[in-house]
Amino acid sequence: MNNAAYKKLDYSLSLISTAESGKNYGCIINSLHQVTSSRPPKFTLSLNNDSATCGALKKSGVAAVTLLAKEAEDKVVNEFGYKSGRAVDKFAAFPFETDSQGCPYLKEGMVSRLSLKVTETVAIGSYTLFICELLDAEVLGSGDCLTVKEFEKRGEDVPPVAPVYHELSADAGWKCTVCGYVRLAEDIPDDFICPICRAPRSKFVKRSEV
Repeated sequence: MNNAAYKKLDYSLSLISTAESGKNYGCIINSLHQVTSSRPPKFTLSLNNDSATCGALKKSGVAAVTLLAKEAEDKVVNEFGYKSGRAVDKFAAFPFETDSQGCPYLKEGMVSRLSLKVTETVAIGSYTLFICELLDAEVLGSGDCLTVKEFEKRGEDVPPVAPVYHELSADAGWKCTVCGYVRLAEDIPDDFICPICRAPRSKFVKRSEV
């Protein structure tokens, strides 16, 4: 099988967020898809079971999903794509609003918002597929969405939480021992600086050695 065949696909980057037990959760995904045109429309998305957002969404049953604009700043992806909600409040660094279901969402750097209600979940290995129906929708900005390929053109790595793009072993890449950021590369240059916490190259270790 030639895996390059489906690598031709591109994916929009989105921020999925929910609130549970008084705490906000969110992470970057590239797995949002509309699957029906019925009323209300239905969407699917998948999350890694290790994600704090995944656990929170299973409990809350509702989510806000905002589509990142092509011009969205790297800081949004850095904060929500590499950090763990178990360790930090990712929303603390941004002004945010809440939808009618109490889910937080960002307006700046986004083109649209969808508010979703989970109607069914399907276990798929280390992931959970959420089948959702649309509760509300709002256009937040003009222009195109930021896609995986467009983000890579910036010279950036796609977040490890993006579930349908990378096929990686659990010990692939390098990990920052200060903040936990993972760089998906065979090697990193001596002058590399962590984009999250600004730690130097010396603070990175191979995940296979952790």
